[in-house]
Amino acid sequence: MKTIKFIDTTLRDGHQSLWATRMRTAHMVPVAHLLDKAGFQSVELMGTVHFDACLRYFREDPWERIRILSTALPRTPLGALIRSKSLTSFNIVPDSVISLWIERCAANGIKRLMIFDALHDWNNLAKSVLTAKKAGIEVSVPLVYSLSPVHTDEFYAQKTQEMIQKLDPHTVMIKDSIGLLTPERTKTLVPTIKKHIGDRPLEMHSHCTTGLAPLCCIESVECGVDTLYTCMLPLANGPSHPSIEKMNMNLKRLGYDTDIDDAAVTAISDHFRYVAEREGLPLGVPAEYDAFQYIHQVPGGMITNLTFMLSQRGMEDRLEEVLDEISVIREEWGYPVMITPFSQIVGTQAVLNVLSGERYGTTTEEGARYVLGHYGKPPAPVNQNVLDKLCETPEGQRYLTYEQPQPSIQDLRKESGRSKISDDELLLRVLFPEEHVEKTLQAGPIETRYPRGDKPVMALIQELTARDDFTYCNVQKNNFSLTVKKGTGSRKAQD
Repeated sequence: MKTIKFIDTTLRDGHQSLWATRMRTAHMVPVAHLLDKAGFQSVELMGTVHFDACLRYFREDPWERIRILSTALPRTPLGALIRSKSLTSFNIVPDSVISLWIERCAANGIKRLMIFDALHDWNNLAKSVLTAKKAGIEVSVPLVYSLSPVHTDEFYAQKTQEMIQKLDPHTVMIKDSIGLLTPERTKTLVPTIKKHIGDRPLEMHSHCTTGLAPLCCIESVECGVDTLYTCMLPLANGPSHPSIEKMNMNLKRLGYDTDIDDAAVTAISDHFRYVAEREGLPLGVPAEYDAFQYIHQVPGGMITNLTFMLSQRGMEDRLEEVLDEISVIREEWGYPVMITPFSQIVGTQAVLNVLSGERYGTTTEEGARYVLGHYGKPPAPVNQNVLDKLCETPEGQRYLTYEQPQPSIQDLRKESGRSKISDDELLLRVLFPEEHVEKTLQAGPIETRYPRGDKPVMALIQELTARDDFTYCNVQKNNFSLTVKKGTGSRKAQD
């Protein structure tokens, strides 16, 4: 009986997909010990967007978050991801910064990295993978799934062979970030990739955007996938991943074995359901099938951003026109996969084209950099007429002869004017707005106290002892009696 492994991504992709990356460290810590015993192969914690959210919204040092959770999960490897050469924004960052970033991830407690390039330009990843391996980090390299005349099974076979030869990752992943996979395509894609990866494990990472991800995950296991990415039920489904509860149950009924501790999973889910209710955050619900998703291929969060951009100009009724334009631009630009940063770059260009009434009359720096190959080689050649027109814009003119600066860490440290700061702080100051870094450093240690949502009585005690507007409180139910009294100069719970 084959044992299927699971990687939990509740703390990373789950709240990124459903809660706009608004999960605080304090929400995680109360159930960290349960995550450690739940039987996951790995627990994903950080993407580069989470570093920004920690600083911008919570004034939490992201490196401290990693240290706190790695201490709380001593047995289960913590995972993170790196997006090619962009890391935290749409900009391309120096190689020295990426290398130091990986080294500091390892030093702070990250044991596993997903390192991906949506263009499948493996030259972009070679140094990152080598650095991670030297740091003792397990590396998973994804093949990012997309739909186009270019992204055939033959394309993925070729890219798999090139990846194995050039990068030699520990594991290989199918990354269906937009939720475009169907069970039918899974039956041909998985064996195609499996044939070229030797004895390396194959992982499936699929989002429920079209509602088909659970079926695709099961089909992928039947075709040879070894590991599935899932989320706890409150943060599963919709634009997120399938739930561990249902996936574990379904696979066992199909005759597969797993290492999952059901009781631990239930307690964790109860906690995050409590967090959602307490913080006013949404619960994941199954998505309805939407055929248009397969045409425009825009991620759910990007749809929200496009709607906002249009509403600012009183033109929200033109959303469908923008989505149609996205499909055209994507073809003209050589079919980039519609995930960050390319979904945003293509989407912004579509908005500019529609609002101005002139196609490519203007563009962004990122658009110019993409068509000129600064992000890597597109899956197919950029339409020559479009390329010529974009090269005539001021942004195109600038990047025709542009070469990416490659300062050393010593150069960046000198430039910062802070020769004695740590590498962790240096990276934050290089990559994020000074205001957010300063306010975070001034905020002090991360608050980790939060009521246990799976323990309602304990949560009640914690809530009551945190209040200042009572002397004592008595709770009675059947044969149970609890009295909480205020102590002099302190708060104390007594039975």
